[in-house]
Amino acid sequence: MRQPGRQTRRPERRTPQTAAELAKVHERALAEAAARAAARDTTPDDPPLSQPRPEIGDSWERLRRLGLDPDAGAAAVHLGPAEIEHRRRTSGLDPLLPVLRGTLLEQSGQPPLILAIADADGHILWQEGERGLRRSADRIGFLTGARWIEESVGTNGIAAALRAQRPMQVHSAEHYLRSHHSWTCVAAPVHDPGTGRLIGAINLSGPAHSVRPYLLQLTATAAKLAETELRARRLESLHHLRTLAAPMLARVNGPALVVDAAGWTAAAAGLPPPARLRLPAEGWSTAAVHWLPSLGECVIEPLADGWLVRPVPLRSTAPAPAADPAGPHGPDGPGTPDGPGGLGGLLAEQAEGARVRLDLRRPGSPALSVHGAAGSWSHSLSPRHAELLLLLATERNGLSAAQLADALFGDPARTVTVRAELSRLRRHLGGLLAHRPYRFAESVLVGVAGPEDPYDLLPSSSGPAVRRLRAGLAGGTVRLPGPPPLPGALAPRTGRLPLA
Repeated sequence: MRQPGRQTRRPERRTPQTAAELAKVHERALAEAAARAAARDTTPDDPPLSQPRPEIGDSWERLRRLGLDPDAGAAAVHLGPAEIEHRRRTSGLDPLLPVLRGTLLEQSGQPPLILAIADADGHILWQEGERGLRRSADRIGFLTGARWIEESVGTNGIAAALRAQRPMQVHSAEHYLRSHHSWTCVAAPVHDPGTGRLIGAINLSGPAHSVRPYLLQLTATAAKLAETELRARRLESLHHLRTLAAPMLARVNGPALVVDAAGWTAAAAGLPPPARLRLPAEGWSTAAVHWLPSLGECVIEPLADGWLVRPVPLRSTAPAPAADPAGPHGPDGPGTPDGPGGLGGLLAEQAEGARVRLDLRRPGSPALSVHGAAGSWSHSLSPRHAELLLLLATERNGLSAAQLADALFGDPARTVTVRAELSRLRRHLGGLLAHRPYRFAESVLVGVAGPEDPYDLLPSSSGPAVRRLRAGLAGGTVRLPGPPPLPGALAPRTGRLPLA
């Protein structure tokens, strides 16, 4: 059964391009870029060639704009031994090595491969495999301590998986650097199940002529096994915190709960225990009292492995506490967010003159912050929810489910997925979002903070409308909505996303 909220993507091509076809596409793309730079048109008699996959084409375009030499790359970045050990200890990936070796390297009958494990910044922290193959990899700089990012080594499996945050394959001439064309890489990202934060990527590399198609699925399965192991360790840690929290809560006057560092509830007293609190994306400030969208004003006290959270008694002007949107059934479980005392009711109050900021400055870490009459809060977004909010922010008149499906998938018939995701969003945002068509409420002031490089805008998205938006931003024909003004100021002008 497909898990709610998981992204599904239809394959771009049914028949993969061969290495020879990819080499022709690669050389044609570079030649056309050089022709445009010299203000010359390409020869009209050139035979048409297939285009690279959207993710590969976007990567090539970005690297051409950066001026990366396809024959030389950029100066290599290597970590020293002490930094490698430090990153290994703090990455959270160290305990996963046994299961990854057993899944990926100890299978009989498969071609020689190199297993590389990288952190979220693309540094290769571990590398294992057949000795001769590793010597060949050393010659292109693929070794422990190297930072395998696009800006240095061009399009590659590790960088593609970290940017897209889903399993990716870069085959032969899909690599931007010509020196990598004899290799194929398959990689899958690994997320911390407690926070959803990207912590690294698992990569298999081998000669392009011998890598088998099933390796991409094998790598994706290994990443899921790694996340399962991390989830089991988190549950064990949460159980330990629960044993410490029970006697502490027995001595606290009034309702309280103990959560771990990621916001997962270990124990509660005097109130229904939410599965998880939405902690501020920027972390706790030095103030003793914080406003949480699920509980209102709370006193926060640090513990050794988490936080003691005590809701402040209600005052006549304070909003009533609301059940956490995740609830005991998780973020997509049943609830009545628009009912009295629910989160939707609180945010409906916020909608009048509320200021919403969609922060997309850090690739792979989209976040939303809301400032309104009922308080301020922020939390991280899934890639799909970030896509939807970006489209709604750039089209304030609203979009139908069919228009959003066409913008995200190139298929206006995929409205079921769109409606399901927007239903989940409205549980969190309540009155900030309207429907028929889907849009931000008229009184809400919306701004988008984008990255410096337009091609870093939601890099995990291959939606047609998002790709057009990146190209429009790069060409200077489109602007993102500016920051929301202070209350009483005029609303900013917003760009419009070309949907057709």
